[in-house]
Amino acid sequence: MARILIVEDSPTEQTAMVMLLRQHGHEVWTADNGQKAIDAARDCQPQLIFMDVVMPILNGYQATRELKKDAATADIPVVMLTSKTQDSDRYWGMRQGAQAYLCKPASSEDILKAVEEFVAH
Repeated sequence: MARILIVEDSPTEQTAMVMLLRQHGHEVWTADNGQKAIDAARDCQPQLIFMDVVMPILNGYQATRELKKDAATADIPVVMLTSKTQDSDRYWGMRQGAQAYLCKPASSEDILKAVEEFVAH
């Protein structure tokens, strides 16, 4: 199964994502801000990152931009998973290098579909 990094500062949302993905056999790493996400991505080399946007230290846009600039992490797919629902938010997230943009609350089906789509088997 896949190694997935969840970047989410809400403990409740982070726990729900961890439980869902572990139930489906995935190895899950977590970070609660953008800087920790960059560090964790370099350390664990996940196959997919779910990235919140509104977080302390570095927001999800900033963290995604940094990940995409670094040769060690540039090829890791990033799926934005956020409560920011405006078209301009989606545009900005994709411009930073995200491969997809999901709005909260995302269904379990949408999350698992993203894993299927972006993780090479």
